[in-house]
Formats: sequence, C-alpha cells, structure tokens
Amino acid sequence: MEQPNPISEPGADDSASSSTPSTPGQILDDEPDFALAHNNDSQSSFGASSSREQSVQPPPVRSRPKYPIERLPPELLIYIISKLSSPGDILRCLKVSKAWSDCCVELLWHRPLFTTWERLVNVVNSIQDTNAHWRYADLIKRLNLSNLSDQINDGTLQPFVNCRRIERLTLTSCSSLTDSGIIGLVRGNKQLLALDITGLHSITDLTVTALAHNCPRLQGLNITNCRKVTDASLVTLAENCKYLKRLKLNKCTMVTDESIEAFARRCPSMLEIDLQDCRFITDHSVTSLMLGGRQLRELRLASCSNITDDAFLQLPSHLRYDSLRILDLTACHQLTDSAVERIIEGAPRLRILVLAKCVEITDRSVMAISKLGKNLHDIHLGRCQQISDDALKELVKACNRIRYIDLAGCHRVTDAAVEKLAQLPKLRRIGLVKCQAITDDSINALAGIRRGERSRNNIATNLERGIKALLNHCPKLTHLSLTGIQAFFLRDDLIQFCREAPAEFNEEQRTVFCVFSGDGVSKLRKYLNEDHIDSEITMYEEGDLLGDDGDADGILGLMQSTGLDAEDGDGDDFDVDMQ
Repeated sequence: MEQPNPISEPGADDSASSSTPSTPGQILDDEPDFALAHNNDSQSSFGASSSREQSVQPPPVRSRPKYPIERLPPELLIYIISKLSSPGDILRCLKVSKAWSDCCVELLWHRPLFTTWERLVNVVNSIQDTNAHWRYADLIKRLNLSNLSDQINDGTLQPFVNCRRIERLTLTSCSSLTDSGIIGLVRGNKQLLALDITGLHSITDLTVTALAHNCPRLQGLNITNCRKVTDASLVTLAENCKYLKRLKLNKCTMVTDESIEAFARRCPSMLEIDLQDCRFITDHSVTSLMLGGRQLRELRLASCSNITDDAFLQLPSHLRYDSLRILDLTACHQLTDSAVERIIEGAPRLRILVLAKCVEITDRSVMAISKLGKNLHDIHLGRCQQISDDALKELVKACNRIRYIDLAGCHRVTDAAVEKLAQLPKLRRIGLVKCQAITDDSINALAGIRRGERSRNNIATNLERGIKALLNHCPKLTHLSLTGIQAFFLRDDLIQFCREAPAEFNEEQRTVFCVFSGDGVSKLRKYLNEDHIDSEITMYEEGDLLGDDGDADGILGLMQSTGLDAEDGDGDDFDVDMQ
C-alpha cells in the first residue's frame, strides 16, 4: 500500500498536527507508517481473527528517512526562512508542508504592513474570522498604524483588543486617539515591550497609569508632546516597570524632578532618556540619572534651561561613564567651561556632543573636548561665539574622525580654521551659518582649490564659482544650505532646484530659504557646469533684505544633525551649511 502524502496545505485539517496556532505541528512522517497503512478491514467484517493470525505480524513498511531540514527545531527553521528577501518567497515556502506553513505564517503576520486603508480592513477581517485555520490575533507581534494616522481613531483600535501578544505598538501622530482607545489595547497585554504615542495631545495620566499596571515588561516609551502627562502617572510607571531602557519625554512640559528621580532610582537598566524642553528639570534630576545609570548611552537635555554646572560637578570624581555616547545640552545657557571639562573627564568615549547655544563656553571647552580624540564624531558648537580659530585647530589635530561640525554664528571663526577643518578625512558635513568672518577661501578650501586659483571678478561671481568648484570636488554631496546668501536666493534660475521651505517658516524665513538636497544638488551642479554664471551680478549691501535677526534661528544647521552611527566607515555623503 502506498504511504500517505506527508505534504498538506496550510488550511488542511490534519489530526497529526499540533493544535497550538503559533507552534508548528509535526509532519505526517513523524507517525508510524504501518499504523496508517495496515488497518485490518477484515476484522471489522468477519469478527475476531484467529490466534495464529494474531501471532503473525506483517513486516512494517519502511518509512522515508527525514531530510536534515525536516529535523530542525521550529526556531531554527523560522530563522532560516526569515532570511528570504521577499514576502512572496516566504509565501511559497508556506505551501511546502504543515510544519513549514506554521513557521511561515508567523513570519508573514508578526508585523503586518498598513500602507492603505484596504489593507487594514483585510487584516481586521482575518482577525475576526472565527473559522480561520490560524488564530491571527495571536500572531501579531508588532502593530504600526502611523502610516494611516489621519484615519485612525478609537474605533479603529477596537478589533485589535484581542491581540494579546503585541510587543511593539506604534501610534505616532494618530491625533484622534484618546485614552479610551489605547487603554483597550494595553489592558491585559503583558507582552508589550515598546509603545510610541508621539504627538497624541489628548493622552493623559490615565493611559500611562494603565500602562504601568498592565505591562510590567515594558522597555521603551515615547510620549513626546503628550503635554497632559504629569509626574503622578510617571512615578507609578517607574515603580511598576523596572525594565525600562528607553524613555522619551520631549515637550512633556509638566514633568519635574520628582518623576525623573523615580526613574533614576527604580529603573537601573536605563540606556536612553530624552528630556528636551522639560523646563522644570533641575540639577537634581541630572545628577540622579548619572549616579543611577552608569550604563547610560544617550542623554538629551536640550532647552532644560535650569541646568547649571552643579549637575555635573556634584558627581564623584572617580566615576566614569564609558557607555555614554550621545550628550545633548543645547541651549543649557548656564553651563560653563567647568561643566564641559568634568563631562569629558567622566565620559571619555563620547561620540556626539551638542553644546549649541551654550553661550558661556570658550576655547577652554574646545581644548577639553579635544581629549576625546578619535572617539569624537559629531560636535555642535553653534552660537558659541567665544570660540576662536586657535581652539579649532587643536580640535582638528586631536580628533581626526570628526564627520560633522556645526559652527553656526561663531563670528570669530575665520578662513584659517575652515581650511584646517577641510583637511579632516572623514568630514561629511560642516555648518557655517552666519560665520561672517569667512570668505571665498573657505569654500575653495572645502572644494580643494589652492589660494589664487579662483578668478577675481566681483564677490557674487566668485562665490558662485566657489560653490561650483565645491559641487564638482564633492560628488557625494547631498545637502547644501545657502539660506540668506543673496547671490543665490535672489536668483530664480538657481532656486528652481531648491526644496520647499518648511511649513512652519514665516514669510521672511521663506524669502531667504535656499537649501538644495538630494536630486536638487545634482541638478544645481549640472546647471552651474553649463556656464550659467552671470558676471554682472553684484552682492546687495548687508541688511538690505535681512535685519540683524533675520535668520531662521539656525534651524538648518544644528537641528538637522544626523544620528549616531556605530560604524567607523567612510560616509556616503557630504553636507555644507553656508547660510
């Protein structure tokens, strides 16, 4: 008799398979073949067989040997199949056998993609189908509805309340959601590891409290711009979710030292915390975080204006924070050189240091920063007007792996410093917004042109020639900001390649906006190489169109900084801000 076929479709009812929806069942070859192939029909028709018949057993049918991949545990099979490049390939694997289908369906459903409303409807219908072969609600591990943020409301979330195995929930900018909708998803979900509800203005302490009581394994929370959340719920969260590693409280303006100190005490695994614009935060919070989180990797305190030198000077001198890689102190204007020196002493492996608008720091801070050596990748010194060429030259000597440096508004910086910076082998972006002391020589240095090689016509023509040389010398340049440079933003033939100004810009900012990105840089390079330089253009007098404060507050310099890249390889692009 022929052996039964071991391959079955995903929807087939197989008594040999496991009844657990998310655990792959065994293939039919796991059952003894003779038990399936030798049911004695004569026994049921003519009564019991004789003792002689019972004593003589037919020889068992030899079962087919298993291939090595059939003996793999489900975990390894899932790992192997996950390396396939497309869902279509995984779908084909799903049709191989029952065991393969159970593994593949988990891969296809663990993170459903919602790019259209129709896809969302299809997923909801599958979840609600009581006759489905798999319980799809249990297969979803990551739920991200941010692509349809304008259409999502509390009713949209209702079908997902039975998805109790969600580990990552992303509802960014779904501004119509309220506490009621999110609490329904969170309640009873003990598997949740990360929640992102950035920009949900109506969310209150009720959601955070529900999170604290239902999700003890929570590791990441982003409630950026949830301005109604207070210390009351955050303290409860700290007490119940001791495994928190990443916390973003940007613009949660009601947060104070009480909740931050609770996180410092109760969450010893904290790796990243962002407190931008939490204006009630003081030195006590910073000191507590540093003392309680020796493994802290990222600390962002931008616009926490109450922070002073004491936040860092109060730390024991013997403590080191070798894990700290990113420190953002933007607009902490009370900080001085003493704090910077203590920071560098305690965190010698910093890669990204942001000191923009820390107006009290001087060359002494830059000299201290130079001790970071090859560890330093990005340094932001915008509006630090006391910094001079001498300190920057020392920085270049010591830190030759700098990829991005922002010197916006540093009026004492001259061509001599820029020429040194141009020698950095890994430099990808430099911000020179409102560096009024630099000339065309800086552009030529960045473009690799020696002094005296440029023409001596008028200022505007030379600037355009310098930009042309820069574009040709840097073929991987992807971002060029010339905002406020009248030789460019007044040229209709050039601004046609600019990107649109941000929606939040006012009319004055839009007038002077001149930023080339991506394909716009390539088009500008091609256009200038066609010799469209107008030798009759002259620069307007300083202030004809811009007042002394007529800039975009350095937005295009510091605020477009790149994130941390753990690799030391060469960059793919090069950006220049010359506003």
